[in-house]
Amino acid sequence: MSLSLITRKFTVEEYEKMTTEGIIKPDEKVELIRGEIIKMSPMGTRHAAGIDRLIQLFSQKLGQKIILRVQNPIRLNNNSQPEPDLSLLIPRADFYVAAYPCPQDIYLIIEVSDST
Repeated sequence: MSLSLITRKFTVEEYEKMTTEGIIKPDEKVELIRGEIIKMSPMGTRHAAGIDRLIQLFSQKLGQKIILRVQNPIRLNNNSQPEPDLSLLIPRADFYVAAYPCPQDIYLIIEVSDST
């Protein structure tokens, strides 16, 4: 006999509401990926150093041609709002204060991994 789990997928709006209502705590490292709330691993020194190297590289090479975001949310669709290690964004005067960047705003996203 096989057992199947019943899961529930969440939307970005539901995920954000869980954050504002305190269901998801501010210090919890989670991301919404394909409707699932995923617990992220703690960052080690190799991971942090890799991000720092990339920040320096992209800042020196691209400067004002991009907005460089570090571990901030982007909205990919209605059920995914990851926080990639780096996002290279099309510059905007408001620095995306009205809404998180969407696919049409993104040049490149990078997730650093020191183990896989």
